Amino acid sequence: MVAQACFGTTLHFVSIENLAEQKIGKIVLSHIYRKLGIEVTITPLPGQRAQRQAATGKDDGDIMRIYAYGKDNPNVIRIPTPYFQLETMAFTKADSGIQINSKADLLNYAVAKVRGVKHTDNLTASLNNVTDVNNTQTLIRLVNEGLVDVALTNTIDGLLAIHHLNLDTVVVPGPQPLATFDLYHYLHQDHRDLVEKVDAVIREMKASGELERVIQHATLSVVKGYQ
Repeated sequence: MVAQACFGTTLHFVSIENLAEQKIGKIVLSHIYRKLGIEVTITPLPGQRAQRQAATGKDDGDIMRIYAYGKDNPNVIRIPTPYFQLETMAFTKADSGIQINSKADLLNYAVAKVRGVKHTDNLTASLNNVTDVNNTQTLIRLVNEGLVDVALTNTIDGLLAIHHLNLDTVVVPGPQPLATFDLYHYLHQDHRDLVEKVDAVIREMKASGELERVIQHATLSVVKGYQ
């Protein structure tokens, strides 16, 4: 049974701009909140700015972040049940001969990532030669032009950027992602009364298969938007 609805409420969330999984999350999370009678608005922002907005309470929460985000931001509360996953994948130029199968393989290469994205921030924290950029298409362009050796991003973001740029020169150089992360919704602590209600909806949707159906529909919608 879905938790008691909160009709008439509107919440304002932030997301990280220019990332495919965040666009999928926007669709899915809006669906989740509609089950509680709550409308949401979602503003895409650069990753670090989005984090500040949620942590300071200027916005009501962040739509989709990894588990470690909650440890770094004690003013937000993690909804216990994740509702999506992402993969951290390496992309390289097809003729580079580079093989990336683990974090250790990155040590000798120039790496680029999208600024303020937690899963790639954590993966590159101990590396010296790292470039931050504003979006995934720029990552792929840097690799294609030979300005960096490796681009790190979520698998779907990288593949959609390659498709959008109409490139066949940038590829995934390893058979597996470097890491896979569950993604969680975060609410500012002022809304702690909603945590159990939102979690109950996510758990019920998972159990019924509805969550997977909504994710598939959202993913198709986002992919079509890149075509």
